[in-house]
Amino acid sequence: MKSYDIFCKVVDNFGDIGVCWRLARQLRAEHGINIRLWIDALNVAQQLIPALDVTERIQTIEGITIAAWDANTRFEQASPVVIEAFGCELPSDYLALMQAGNIWINLEYLSAEPWVEGFHAQHSKRGNLTRHFFFPGFTQATGGLLREHGMIENNQKIAASRLLQHDFFRRLEVTPPAENSTELKVSLFSYPHAPIHELLNAMAESSRRIVCYVPATSILPKIADFFGKAFITAGERLTHKNLSLQVLPFLSQADYDSLLTICDINFVRGEDSWIRAIWAGRPFIWQPYRQAEDTHMVKLNAFLDVFYTGCAENARQAAINLHRAWASEQLSVSGWQDYLGNIDTLGIFAAQQADRLALQPDLATNLVIYIEKLHHNNI
Repeated sequence: MKSYDIFCKVVDNFGDIGVCWRLARQLRAEHGINIRLWIDALNVAQQLIPALDVTERIQTIEGITIAAWDANTRFEQASPVVIEAFGCELPSDYLALMQAGNIWINLEYLSAEPWVEGFHAQHSKRGNLTRHFFFPGFTQATGGLLREHGMIENNQKIAASRLLQHDFFRRLEVTPPAENSTELKVSLFSYPHAPIHELLNAMAESSRRIVCYVPATSILPKIADFFGKAFITAGERLTHKNLSLQVLPFLSQADYDSLLTICDINFVRGEDSWIRAIWAGRPFIWQPYRQAEDTHMVKLNAFLDVFYTGCAENARQAAINLHRAWASEQLSVSGWQDYLGNIDTLGIFAAQQADRLALQPDLATNLVIYIEKLHHNNI
């Protein structure tokens, strides 16, 4: 069996480990590759991988070897293939074990910026080692998007089945929406600096009734503050004017995917939830990871240009405006209402975009093919 090492340094809390864990599982399950995943923050990873024992330095979960990566880690042998996630910098002890024949991949962050195509699959030298740069992206000239086999079909199955949706809510001990409910379902996952108070106020002032589902994360204190409470916990349901807000427990990746598929609008952040929102085929608002000199706005605008090409103009502009307002922390009631006024068009367009992007090979498959070509010196 082929073997890959993946190194993951947790920077964006659930974004980095979220992507690495999904990639590791897909490489193992769909490509039969033996994976060893090195993680520098097992306590954070444990929230996404509940079976993880943070007291164990090496353990196997779902067929994947998970190893602690810290100052006490001693490396004995480098894997034939090494994936450095998001430029996390391989440890010097590990680099010393690598030879010219080792395949070293730097898996980069997802971006829709035009320069990505030119940098994808390029390389640089470090001594006798070669570091290959693999860029996810939205076109055939990039590494593609992370997407498990059958994922679109599974999402469509959930979206079409009220029974599956009710089962999902019941497992979370949440009352499912009534069968004849006209409430708009919104999920909210964001960085704490997002204009959460302004969004909740806009929802409360909406012309339609809104039910907002919030998985338990670091934004709960801001939610509690909006409702004038000292704190809130999973299971609570809070109401203000046309807004009902349901606090959910921290969700597994599978349950979070289901929530995105069930909701009419999804607020997502970073990288992992961004990709999953695309595959849910529902309208979504993406909050990029904030960077110095507002470079995250450049990344956002590049994505908006790519994703909304071909969308009806009024809906496209409403989506662009709300994205920029959310990312720049200047959200208004009128911007939210304008978005809601175009929600039917945006819903159809989001589903079409998911289907269109799913026609491209997925990232894991592209990565395996790329590594095989490197192995046979065909690149």
